[in-house]
Amino acid sequence: MNTILEETKFILNKYHIKANKSLGQNFLISEEVVQTIIESSQIKKEDLVIEIGPGLGTLTKYLLEKAGKVVCIELDKKMVNILEDRFSFYENFQLLNQDVLKVDLKKLIENERKNANIKNVKIVANLPYYITTPIIMKLLEEELPLESITVMIQKEVADRLIAIPGEKETGAITYSVYYYAQAQGILEVPNDSFIPEPEVISKVIKLTIRKEPIAKVEKKEVMFKIIKYAFLQRRKTLLNVLVNTKVFISKEEGIQILEKLGINKSIRPEKLKLEDYAKIANYLNEMF
Repeated sequence: MNTILEETKFILNKYHIKANKSLGQNFLISEEVVQTIIESSQIKKEDLVIEIGPGLGTLTKYLLEKAGKVVCIELDKKMVNILEDRFSFYENFQLLNQDVLKVDLKKLIENERKNANIKNVKIVANLPYYITTPIIMKLLEEELPLESITVMIQKEVADRLIAIPGEKETGAITYSVYYYAQAQGILEVPNDSFIPEPEVISKVIKLTIRKEPIAKVEKKEVMFKIIKYAFLQRRKTLLNVLVNTKVFISKEEGIQILEKLGINKSIRPEKLKLEDYAKIANYLNEMF
């Protein structure tokens, strides 16, 4: 018997709830997937876990049993009422009815770490698919003191996030994730693991935050801007794209710079290593 399925149906009936499509809600009902997410997160009693979009609390229940503290950030007021009913008697449970993109996570973590029992901070979430990328980029770019991020997201996005730069699935975001974290795919999740069933396949991934960035760059903002420009016209060569976007003043200057850095002038943007983009950014910094 699938107890999560029965539990989910009971809660939906009790509170007269239907999935909110505008908030990208699909309720996870797979025991296997829940256990995989929990096991992959490797949660201990000295951990603070921040769960984004807990929904009905399917993961929350297991997180509360393992973590020192769980802070849930939920936007939907209907879900907030359910979560309060279910978990308010847990001493290690806290709930914020907010948009995670507007939460000062750095301050939240600082306040929680004043508690001597909290040593590590981990993110665990079944993320709303329509704002997956902004949430993950916020978590990475704010350079929060996180140990890991374990999330379930749309497979197509997951494959771009966990690719090694230069692989087939590489996109601009691949380089950002690779700079900040070591990424791995954990489990593909079929649509029938949810009610209602989404139209897409999902995937659980884990990002382990690097202690030091993998590429040495003087101004990472410059490097990421160059990467962003490079992928605006990914069918063109890197040289042509960077000339078109005025990163290089002229084709002649571009050829000169790429040759000096040992980068093939005919290479396409997705074939470069992160270190190559770092070299271009550092060189341009020196020029200006």
